[in-house]
Amino acid sequence: MNIPPSSGISKVIQVRATRLIALCVLLVSPWGIIGCGSPSSTKNTVAGKITLKGDPVTGTVVFVGPDGKEASGPINMDGTYIVANPSAGNNKIMVKGMEGPIGGAAPPSGGAPPPGVPKIDMPSAAKMGVPPPAKYATADNGLTFNVTTGAQKHDIELTP
Repeated sequence: MNIPPSSGISKVIQVRATRLIALCVLLVSPWGIIGCGSPSSTKNTVAGKITLKGDPVTGTVVFVGPDGKEASGPINMDGTYIVANPSAGNNKIMVKGMEGPIGGAAPPSGGAPPPGVPKIDMPSAAKMGVPPPAKYATADNGLTFNVTTGAQKHDIELTP
């Protein structure tokens, strides 16, 4: 089926396809971090889950070490994250929302698609996670964690 490029339907399908591709990249990217390098190349890791009112948060988590070095990792749709090689010591933690198609506004919904155009079901916001409050995007938000050598777990519950 060919849809004229000038039609609004074409733009909606393009936006939804872009979101789906970005979602797939986000779901696969943590496995690339875990599988890369030798065991000795990763001395510190912090993993956990970030939630807001019990709902998983999506975006990026950034650990800022006492030396100013930043280590970051994506927050998956279920709120889980892994940060490889954060600096040892007391780290400030930033939680940033996603930018781009997945974090942006959904295309306008006009109900059922026109005849002949298949309906594309997108995950609901609850399944995809919620954005973190803007106050967590800076290092002075009060979130800290003392990173030691080895693998550690640190769950974070954000407040509105």
